[in-house]
Amino acid sequence: MSAVLRGSVTRIAELPPWPFPFQELGRSDWEVGDYVIAEVLAREAATELFELPDGRTCTPMAGDLLVGALADRFATLEATGSYAEVGGDGRMHCLTAGGCFGALTSKSRFSRPMIPLVYRGHVLSGGAKVRMRDFVPDPPEGLFAMPVVLLVGTSMSAGKTYSGRVTVRELKALGHTVVAAKLTGAGRWNDTLSFADAGADFTFDFVDAGLPTTVVSPTEYRTAMEGLLRRMAATAATVAVIEAGASPLEPYNGGTLTEMLGDNVAYTILSASDPYAVVGIQNAWGRTFDLVAGPTANTKAGVALVHGLSGLPALDLLDIGTHSSLRQRLEATVGARGGA
Repeated sequence: MSAVLRGSVTRIAELPPWPFPFQELGRSDWEVGDYVIAEVLAREAATELFELPDGRTCTPMAGDLLVGALADRFATLEATGSYAEVGGDGRMHCLTAGGCFGALTSKSRFSRPMIPLVYRGHVLSGGAKVRMRDFVPDPPEGLFAMPVVLLVGTSMSAGKTYSGRVTVRELKALGHTVVAAKLTGAGRWNDTLSFADAGADFTFDFVDAGLPTTVVSPTEYRTAMEGLLRRMAATAATVAVIEAGASPLEPYNGGTLTEMLGDNVAYTILSASDPYAVVGIQNAWGRTFDLVAGPTANTKAGVALVHGLSGLPALDLLDIGTHSSLRQRLEATVGARGGA
């Protein structure tokens, strides 16, 4: 008997117990964020895992049915793909572990194979297709006005989430109530869960705004994010740690997010792969940063070259001995709230 497994992009949805209705729809009815069911095809032993709504991962078997969302992805170090590229045979892939479905268009040779799928239909409720945005609550009144520690990177896998975890811990030590969020990227739940593990009092990501990935138009992104920022503002948090996944120069709307946050950004940490990437993003984006972290800061040579090329300070946050320096920098910019 085949299993029915729900991806973590369904965690915001109140889907009925299986079996629930689904039906094949014509391509003109497909949109980003539609919940669909796809069957797992024969897969390689080293295929990527599948992330469930609670953050646990599993290994689907051929014949299992996966519930995910139609999406686009444009990852520089892993894979690109789009639901719009699915052919008449319905073949697609699980483009992220969290259940973003679309046709794979390219993949890094260093990444594991992605789960091969075939489209079986859209999830239905009352005869209508079910979409992620159907489960986004109306935002409360009010504006987002709290200080933000913004995490950006020169690429994906540059250490942004780890830098965010350290930042959450140091802000908690300063007495803050912290809301942590990953607001651009492609749907996977584990990064945001790691912020909670680090002590964040509240966590969100773009899935909470009804987006499987943030490869959408700036207008669509702004509409979704305005409501989510208002929900974040309605928490008891005194500071926000916000990660812009991937790089702000990639089509994930990291630049749009930064514009939306505006003067709320009190401190910006750039996670960089190497010193030359620091200079590259400075020049290409036309912005500067308060601190550089990530692989480029893992040696004294890297720290010195970052400073020599860009004039920016860098800290190796993998070294716990540097965390007191980060705390002092955060206290000087964000302030303390009576913590230890």
